[in-house]
Amino acid sequence: MGPKFIKQSLKQILPTVQKPGRYTGGELNQVVKDWDRISLRVALAFPDIYDLGMSNLGIAILYDILNRQPNILAERVYSPWIDMEAALRKDKVPLYSLESKHPIADFDLLGISLPYETLYTNALNMLDLAGIPLHTVERSRKDAIVIAGGHAAFNPEPMADFIDAFVIGDGEDVILDIAQKALAWKASGRSRRDFLRQLAQISGVYVPSLYKVHYHNDGVISSIQPLTPEARMPVLKRIVPQLPPPLTDFIVPYIEIVHDRIPIEIMRGCTRGCRFCQAGMITRPVRERPVDEIVTAIDQALQQTGYEEVGLLSLSSSDYENILKLLKTINQRFSNRHLNISLPSLRIESFSIELMNLLQGESHRGGFTLAPEAATESLRKVINKPISSEQVLSTVHEIYSHGWHTIKLYFMIGQPSETDEDIKAIVKLCKSILAEGYKVLGKRAQVNASIGTFVPKPHTPFQWVPCAAPDQIEAKQALLRRELRGRGLKLNWTDPKQTMLEAWLSRGDRRLCQVIELAWKNGARFDAWREHFNYESWMQAFNLSGLDPAFYASRERSIDETLPWDHIDAGLRKEYLAEDYRWSLQGRIRPDCRNHCSSCGILSKFADLRRENPGNIWKCPEIKSSDRRDMLSSALPPKTNDD
Repeated sequence: MGPKFIKQSLKQILPTVQKPGRYTGGELNQVVKDWDRISLRVALAFPDIYDLGMSNLGIAILYDILNRQPNILAERVYSPWIDMEAALRKDKVPLYSLESKHPIADFDLLGISLPYETLYTNALNMLDLAGIPLHTVERSRKDAIVIAGGHAAFNPEPMADFIDAFVIGDGEDVILDIAQKALAWKASGRSRRDFLRQLAQISGVYVPSLYKVHYHNDGVISSIQPLTPEARMPVLKRIVPQLPPPLTDFIVPYIEIVHDRIPIEIMRGCTRGCRFCQAGMITRPVRERPVDEIVTAIDQALQQTGYEEVGLLSLSSSDYENILKLLKTINQRFSNRHLNISLPSLRIESFSIELMNLLQGESHRGGFTLAPEAATESLRKVINKPISSEQVLSTVHEIYSHGWHTIKLYFMIGQPSETDEDIKAIVKLCKSILAEGYKVLGKRAQVNASIGTFVPKPHTPFQWVPCAAPDQIEAKQALLRRELRGRGLKLNWTDPKQTMLEAWLSRGDRRLCQVIELAWKNGARFDAWREHFNYESWMQAFNLSGLDPAFYASRERSIDETLPWDHIDAGLRKEYLAEDYRWSLQGRIRPDCRNHCSSCGILSKFADLRRENPGNIWKCPEIKSSDRRDMLSSALPPKTNDD
């Protein structure tokens, strides 16, 4: 079944489904190449609906990089919604790309973005809809090579049976390395397994089938064994030493998507060291884009898209070293454009009145978001987020004074060392913040509190601690529902069952593959959507597989245990993470890496990379400004004639 059949079928299907614009393609700035004249064809998949996937910056960047190559094409595919999936299955229409309507099975490579774990069943569903065998061992040379990347890939084991190769770390450079290997492989006629061995030789690429996992009798991993010389041990993450100029020619959708704006990544990485934050750990070191480069990209993107809002993105946008200069330059450059600038990630620690004044053009409709994470100073020390309550209150006072009516607050419950007093303090702090709003705005002030539940993630200092049990989570949420109520207060919380799913999948080993497949066969998909999450399908899958879900979520792990992700190197020394965990038990603060080197491991593990790219090393969080060159020189091996 080719594009002609698919196009004819869509004429009948699209009038019967919600938001047919999700499935048509043809948007402004899409790239369509001559299929028959291209050597390598890549499908880029986001395993959720178009409305979410179109806002994913990673997919957009890879799409642009690949399509700039004359002998490669890249096209997009997203998960069909429930109604569209039913129609495709009923009419036996395979999953297809938006640009050319070719079946996904016809592509050479299928790249799947996995930014979070609850997309796993959707990924299996996409493979099934495409007609690609679920298991890597079942695929032949004619089947697409399935590659996955994203933050969830830092523990790839729960999806090891289904993914041919994982990209660990930054994708901008490695995607072209993979593409060049694929072009050579297509021309060679060699076996699929031979190609996987070639992929394993690429820095930052992990091929699960080239490793074997051994277990103790109690189910704990005893060792992870590479099976071929090509299988690296460990697999060190890939890093782009210097961020390339930002993408500017974004595809403009026909329908409304989650973020209708120009996304510009101003900085990658974080120096704060929050102990619960996986993203802050795995994206080190910090790399910042120059102000002029960002402003030029905004100008070009405005011309090419017609958007009126720009999101300046990073894990902590207000920590960008030249954030005030950047905002001043943007305000001056685009003063006549009525441009709305948003900083989606602002930190209380780096908040300033001058920053507020420069954000006066930002829309106030969505409120202003802050993330204290914990409501007591003692618990903030445990998680390494040292903010005083006075600092929080003075910050929200300024925000209300600058015209925002609603302040959104993010807290986590179930954190290590947490007590009932820490939970009650959330209520007290929210009411104190609302009182500050009343002083400024009267009864118009509002506080929206979103209560997430802590999940210990791989490659963080808390990777050894257990996740709170469902009954414990429910008790904490019940207390908040009783006490955090009244005019001007709104409370949102996470279903404890969804927390359990996230814990299983993020902390699991490759035995979870069977559970994921069984849950999918039981109807699990769109697990991140509350209305479609089916907890019973997961419990049945655990029962059928003979695995205990508590083993993955609620078990404290010993420091010397072999963890499922130990063979994946995020650039952080395990000794550093263990030390930071011990510091958390003492309530000891880890200083910001911009001010004090903590020797996390990035410097030594990327010394060679830094030598090759000397122009972009100076933002490394491990190097203090006064000692950067000396520290770097001492960390580098001596040059040889081969250098």
